[in-house]
Amino acid sequence: MRLELGKIFIKDIQFADSSKIENGILYVNKEELLEAIGGDEHIKSIDFDIAKPGESVRITPVKDVIEPRVKVEGPGAIFPGILNKVDTVGEGKTYALKGMAVVTTGKIVGFQEGIIDMVGEGAKYTPFSQLNNLVVICEPVDGLKQHDHEKAVRMIGFKAAAYIGELARELTPDETSVYETKPLLEQLNEYPDLPKVAYVYMLQTQGLLHDTYVYGVDAKQIVPTILYPTEVMDGAIVSGNCVSACDKNPTYVHLNNGIIEDLYARHGKDYNFVGVVITNENVYLMDKERSSNWTSKLVEYLGVDAVIISQEGFGNPDTDLIMNCKKIENKGIKTVIVTDEYAGQNGASQSLADADEKADAVVTAGNANQVVVLPKLDKIIGHIEVVDVIAGGAEGSLKDDGTIVVEIQAITGATNETGYNYLTAKTY
Repeated sequence: MRLELGKIFIKDIQFADSSKIENGILYVNKEELLEAIGGDEHIKSIDFDIAKPGESVRITPVKDVIEPRVKVEGPGAIFPGILNKVDTVGEGKTYALKGMAVVTTGKIVGFQEGIIDMVGEGAKYTPFSQLNNLVVICEPVDGLKQHDHEKAVRMIGFKAAAYIGELARELTPDETSVYETKPLLEQLNEYPDLPKVAYVYMLQTQGLLHDTYVYGVDAKQIVPTILYPTEVMDGAIVSGNCVSACDKNPTYVHLNNGIIEDLYARHGKDYNFVGVVITNENVYLMDKERSSNWTSKLVEYLGVDAVIISQEGFGNPDTDLIMNCKKIENKGIKTVIVTDEYAGQNGASQSLADADEKADAVVTAGNANQVVVLPKLDKIIGHIEVVDVIAGGAEGSLKDDGTIVVEIQAITGATNETGYNYLTAKTY
């Protein structure tokens, strides 16, 4: 598959009488946007706000972060199986609005939602502080069940991103990148002298509110399979989970998977990037065994020399990570695992819940238990009281003077594994 990704850089967002993109500025008509995304019986109100880099603004609780994209040529449309038909995507031409995101917030869905600070200490730990954020504030009806609340906010976020992305359809991109992965035999023979590398992409699927969707299917219901990397760029994988904010991959991170982008950047130069194997993270041992068996089998079938394995989440998924690593290594294929750590606030605890001597090449995305003090900011979008109950926070995290003391696991994207540039991370 060959995908041209046109990048349109957004330098500002403003509310206006009509929605359009002009000279790098996104103008949004609130009424038009509301008409496009509203109408869910589970949501009693929707409002919009804007948060820009450097502003004294805190967004919490953050449900998802989504980069608007629109497919302008080729089969399918953005978010297949979610907003559009289940056509196979990943080829043709897609436009992405860079430098901005749609962020969803409102009353908390689950205790593992997070914080985005646009300035100060917290801004150092989240990549989303550097974006112009269109914030969609969704308040649920009283008594709504958590899974209905999550789905309603998730779908509103995707609809908002699709609406904004559609504004770019007739524009000329500021920059275009081309990504191509050929059918397997052709791809394997293209660079015979380079090491053949694949990417094992572990998706969070640990039960209710820990969901990731592949072409609209909850990944708990799939067995490991092979994707063209470009399918990911067209929204074939999206977030639906409320795992700890620093651990979960928001939809933005799936669309901009840093490992895939780095592998493509060195494809044909340092190695031959063959493709992606997606797998899930399970609760029961039998399911873990099945998925890790299939993952290692598919990697062997691809005929690669090495794989990079990334994990989403922590604790229980550490076992899936080590199973994948060990079984792939046992087939004579080298592995590098990318994970974060929960090493305790003093950094002295065991970093992972599972380990094996074959996991001898590890890239860390940081210690999620590291404590930070977030200053009082002038404006809150959402509900500030939740910082006392979200993962990484505790009773009393919100101080009387407005400062917040939390572990960085409470910050959205703080130690995100797949969004992390593993080439510059610390390797053990």
